[in-house]
Parts: sequence; C-alpha cells; structure tokens
Amino acid sequence: MRPTLGLFKRGGRSAWKGPYFVAFPNLREAQTSNVAIKTQARSCTILPNFVGIRFLVHNGKNYLPVMVTEEMVGHKLGEFAHTRKAFSGSGKKK
Repeated sequence: MRPTLGLFKRGGRSAWKGPYFVAFPNLREAQTSNVAIKTQARSCTILPNFVGIRFLVHNGKNYLPVMVTEEMVGHKLGEFAHTRKAFSGSGKKK
C-alpha cells in the first residue's frame, strides 16, 4: 500500500485526469453583468474562477440558486442543490 493513498478521496476521480468541469460559454457575461448561469451539470467541479458567480443548478425538478463562495472551491455544484426535501412529520397525535 502506498503511503499517499490516505491523502486523497477514495473512489474519486484520478489525480492525473484533473477536475471534471463543464465549459460554460456565458461565463464572462455572468461575471460582468451578474447574470445567473442555468445548468444541469451537477457533477461539475467548482473552480477558483467561479467564485462570485451565481448558478441555477437543477435538482431534478427545479433550478435552485447557488452563489459560489471561496469555501466551495473543489466541491461539486450538485452538493449545494439538494434533491430531497426535509421530512416534517406531524407534531402530535391525538
């Protein structure tokens, strides 16, 4: 076993391939005019040049707004657009 395997996320993308991202054609326009980018690419890795851009990420039913911050770099867009609603049961039984 290699000693460096514990440093990387297991089951992820190979390090030599680099991060997976989608080329957004309207990225420049979104940076200058503060327009949200509508996307269904939930598996796209957030890059440092996406910071400050608003995305509308599809969750299977709706497009949810996601504002990219510095802490989100390296994560996926789909992590911030949840696909399931929170369960809320009834408070009391009579």
